[in-house]
Amino acid sequence: MSRLFALLYGTACYAVFLVTFLYAIPFVAGFGVPKHIDNGNPTALPLAVGINLVLLTLFALQHSVMARPAFKRWWTRYVPAVVERSTFVLATSLVLALLFWQWRPLPLLIWNVEGEAARWILYGLSAVGWLLVLASTFLINHFDLFGLRQVWRHARGQGPAPEAPFVVRALYRIVRHPIMLGFLIAFWATPTMSLGHLLFAAVTTGYILVAVKFLEERDLVAHYGETYRAYQRQVPMLLPWRKRQDEASGPAVSSTTLRPDHRAP
Repeated sequence: MSRLFALLYGTACYAVFLVTFLYAIPFVAGFGVPKHIDNGNPTALPLAVGINLVLLTLFALQHSVMARPAFKRWWTRYVPAVVERSTFVLATSLVLALLFWQWRPLPLLIWNVEGEAARWILYGLSAVGWLLVLASTFLINHFDLFGLRQVWRHARGQGPAPEAPFVVRALYRIVRHPIMLGFLIAFWATPTMSLGHLLFAAVTTGYILVAVKFLEERDLVAHYGETYRAYQRQVPMLLPWRKRQDEASGPAVSSTTLRPDHRAP
């Protein structure tokens, strides 16, 4: 593949991701953008729920299938390996954009916090969740995670970067999946919870729990074996206050950085 084309393609995919990620914040918060989780054309309740579930299922399928090693081995027969990650990022961004565009509001209120101070506290907590997501990507390798490192090395005539050993640091010593924890905080910390927002938060929470436990962690155990099993014993998956098992039950995990492709399921 042309080095310049790969670099331009990877950069464009990252730009699409960045716009999508930034739009997701006010979309979930329910204000600040023309189309968010609580506005849009009214739709009959059964139809609205059905459309929203289809959109969420489409995202879950795309995100999980394309992230699996077996799919990547097949996919890179047709897509150059240097832009595989960028293509994954682009596909995810487009599916999210479709969800933002076609999401149907369900305005029935589940709760509404009226105190101004309490509302700002919840908005602040949601912002902490989004910042946790972003910060956690830099604790692994943000630019590798979103495909920029690969196309940059290719543009410079360098081969794929050598795989880093499995080691952890910072937030990854508190929970195994701080990115997913950040999303959960961002989705649930809201002063106004509509039925539509509740549906979004509940389905995405279920997806995160299932995909992390039965897909992402299965792949990591298959790749790292006992090293990752020891990490599982020593560090909780999502809840930082879960009691850790005795470190004597397995080898300790060193403290530097995680593998570059440790990403959302």
